[in-house]
Amino acid sequence: MEKRDLIYEGKAKKVYLTDDPALVIVDYKDDATAFNGLKKGTIAGKGVINNRMSNLLMQRLEASGIPTHYVEELSDRETLVRRVSVVPLEVIIRNIAAGSFSKRYGVKEGVVFDQPTIEFSYKNDDLGDPLMNEYHALALHLASADEIALIKRYAFMVNEVLSAYWKERGVILVDFKLEFGRLSDGTIALADEISPDTCRFWDAQTSEKLDKDRFRRDLGGVEDAYSEMMRRLT
Repeated sequence: MEKRDLIYEGKAKKVYLTDDPALVIVDYKDDATAFNGLKKGTIAGKGVINNRMSNLLMQRLEASGIPTHYVEELSDRETLVRRVSVVPLEVIIRNIAAGSFSKRYGVKEGVVFDQPTIEFSYKNDDLGDPLMNEYHALALHLASADEIALIKRYAFMVNEVLSAYWKERGVILVDFKLEFGRLSDGTIALADEISPDTCRFWDAQTSEKLDKDRFRRDLGGVEDAYSEMMRRLT
């Protein structure tokens, strides 16, 4: 597979064309950002960990009936994926109150919900990724009603699979962000990544944070937390 022109560079990844128009190569970076890019830094080795973790988890989800963009891991930092047209909705599943949810609604961090909750935000950096509901998404023609229903079903399926998987490894899946896209035939598929960048992971015994919150909140031990999550995964 020949790697060609760079077509996109985001906060954490670069995307390159290949000689197959249906496939692209994702290259994971060590760059770290928080608060919509206001805080910037580097987490050594993050790209390698996020690449490997995402690929292993995507394969597990695919086996559980959730279509993903994953095709093949090419190297420590590069993965071949199906090219998607991104649905500009960030989908957030929350099992426990934390982060912006706690701040927004005045709920103490650590409160366990009776059932998982779901949020949408408009994937738009210029607007600060504002929260939106399904009616907003329909009004802005971001997705159809059927697509939104399918995205919600897949998101809750992801939560069931990954919550059980991490529980076996002594980790609580607090919340996480997903992104979906349309394949060339219109099929909705899970895209982006699943990693300590996009998930909140707490140690089941100590509630120690094992994710990007260590970077956001200047807690220290960021690289160690990412490495610990990789150790538990493998």
